[in-house]
Amino acid sequence: MYRILIVEDEPQMQAGLRDNLEFEGYEVEIAGDGESGLEMIVAGNYHLVLLDVMLPKMSGMDVCRQVREKGLKIPIIMLTAKGEEIDKVLGLELGADDYVAKPFSLRELLARIKAVLRRNPDGAAIRGEKVEFGRLSVDFSTYTATENGQPVEMTHREFEILKFLWQHRNEVVSRDQILTEVWGYDAAPTTRTVDNFILKLRQKIEEEAAQPRHIVTVHGIGYKLLV
Repeated sequence: MYRILIVEDEPQMQAGLRDNLEFEGYEVEIAGDGESGLEMIVAGNYHLVLLDVMLPKMSGMDVCRQVREKGLKIPIIMLTAKGEEIDKVLGLELGADDYVAKPFSLRELLARIKAVLRRNPDGAAIRGEKVEFGRLSVDFSTYTATENGQPVEMTHREFEILKFLWQHRNEVVSRDQILTEVWGYDAAPTTRTVDNFILKLRQKIEEEAAQPRHIVTVHGIGYKLLV
């Protein structure tokens, strides 16, 4: 049975989400503020977190950031009443797997949950997978990267894109594929967002980012990771 943690401070929303998710067969626990939510995520064994953005004591954005900084790979779906694009992009860049704006339909939320769980059935990355990418050595089991033994800072989203490229190495993947599989929902940021992340990855991997040998552009389509 999948275990879901709801981090939400509104009692009515807590009760509604709990009842509906338990009806669907999920095991549900609830945290009423950001600080307790973070503690439960770190200490618990959840398959997915529904994380409200506006929370007492610590915002959902800060919770998400700290979860990823601790190297935890648990899938996170952000819940928010805000509709501004900048909030959506910020949440995703901090490492959220999906983003649902209130008010949302139960059917939509359940579909998002199922989609995220399909991509992350146990909340894990590629277990024990250590891979060399140009100048970079990456361990997907711990979401850490090094260059000549020295740690290299990478965001959760950069790891996810690199993992997807590795899973499809030597294949051409489109920008839309990356958006769908990594961001994981239809109303994703633009393909330009993918290009910006690829540029950042090239700067960390390639000997010369302007002349990439590992993450190459396939014009009019997307990218290919050459190994």
